[in-house]
Amino acid sequence: MTATTTATPAHAAEPAAAPRPSPRLRAWVTRAPLLPALIFMIAVTQLPFVATLVISFFDWNALYPDARAFTGLANYQEVLTDADLRKSVLTTIVLTATVVLASLVIGLGLALLLDRRFRGRGVVRTLLIAPFLLVPVAAALLWKHVLYNPEYGLFNGVLHWVGGDGATQPDWISNTPLLAVELALIWQWTPFMMLILLAGLQSRDPELIEAARMDGAGNWQVFRHLTFPHLRRYLELGGLLGSIYIVQNFDAVFTITSGGLGTANLPYTVYQSFYQAHENGLASAAGVLVVIGSIVIATFALRVVSSLFREEASRA
Repeated sequence: MTATTTATPAHAAEPAAAPRPSPRLRAWVTRAPLLPALIFMIAVTQLPFVATLVISFFDWNALYPDARAFTGLANYQEVLTDADLRKSVLTTIVLTATVVLASLVIGLGLALLLDRRFRGRGVVRTLLIAPFLLVPVAAALLWKHVLYNPEYGLFNGVLHWVGGDGATQPDWISNTPLLAVELALIWQWTPFMMLILLAGLQSRDPELIEAARMDGAGNWQVFRHLTFPHLRRYLELGGLLGSIYIVQNFDAVFTITSGGLGTANLPYTVYQSFYQAHENGLASAAGVLVVIGSIVIATFALRVVSSLFREEASRA
């Protein structure tokens, strides 16, 4: 019995290669694992905002749900023309500008200090960062009861220790309410600014600094002509990010003054309109305006961040 073998022709065609997926398909395959997180973020953030936007066009009082009616832009007009609401907008601007500027100045000084080498620098840096890690309500309660309290607060205790029994014991919150809120926020946000500016200081070119010192430049000349121009982008970034958060701050105002004595900012006014006056439409309109303002600031912040990335990439 002879075995028959069939020779494979040398010119036989090889199996055709599988078609390559299109770039669009590869992009979707790469992004597919992110879709659940994206859907969750849309459901948690965007859908409530859309609902808030819709409600802002209605005259909607929670105590009279059957009396709601579509009013168009009337709620926005009331927000922009009402005297109390305009005052809360002005308070928000003053509070934000004061806290951001003071935090930047103090944070710059602390960053310059931590940029030097000295014993215990790690411990000092950790202690300076600590206020930013506190829960905002806890920080506000600390300032209200431990520092500001006229009977057992630390500030009045120091005055009594220095001046004796005849020393004045002011009620800090009643006498300077807005300043009391500002100091608490400055204390908590200065570490944030310090970290951003310290990162900027440590990204300087040491050879450039050394060359300037060899040419006889002093500390002030180095700071004025080299350090400060280098930190400009970092100062802008810290100011913009700080503004985004301070504009929306509610905890310190609610905890320290409960919005009284002229300290009610726009977020607290939204709270009052929604939870106390039950004016859902008016509160939603004010909330939408806060979001729009935050988006405008965030847009500038993203531009600053992207420019920083481009500068670092060009140096690399």
